[in-house]
Amino acid sequence: MDDDHTHTSQEGNLEFLQPYKVDGEIFSLPSGEQISMQKYFLTLTPWKGASIPNTYNNKPVVDWNGEPVFAELAVLRLLQSHGWNGVWVDSYRRNYRVGLPDVVDPIEIPQKQKELIDSIRAKTGRSGGCWDVFVWKGDMMLFIELKRQKKDNIRETQIQWLEKSLDYGLTTENFAFIEWKL
Repeated sequence: MDDDHTHTSQEGNLEFLQPYKVDGEIFSLPSGEQISMQKYFLTLTPWKGASIPNTYNNKPVVDWNGEPVFAELAVLRLLQSHGWNGVWVDSYRRNYRVGLPDVVDPIEIPQKQKELIDSIRAKTGRSGGCWDVFVWKGDMMLFIELKRQKKDNIRETQIQWLEKSLDYGLTTENFAFIEWKL
């Protein structure tokens, strides 16, 4: 495995998230190990414009600079505005997205990123569990999980994804947790 992406620190690359930084989140891995990870808290604005064609089973639609998007895409847009490339990992439909379903077609991700996800999926033995947003900038790769405050909890498959990613050679620097509310 090419280890370059495990050596770059989040701090310099995610400085723009400092205003949203809150206490870290503790995850209990199946092995019993406790992992502490950086956590951010975002307040998003509900979309007030025309309804969108596909809300993916009533996902909340938020307003990102006048664009109706899901929370995952709002976080992706925030990172893109700071020089990151990336995708919303749509595990439900097994696609990589940069826009709303039925508005923007799914995309292919670069080979290096695809190989990383495929390798972790092979370790977990399933296609699900990948974290919501996957971004990269230079050699830094980052998986971000979003959870809506008081309405959403981390799933066991996502904890397994984290554990297998760490086994693969990633570090907690390759992960961030975002809690959000409207």
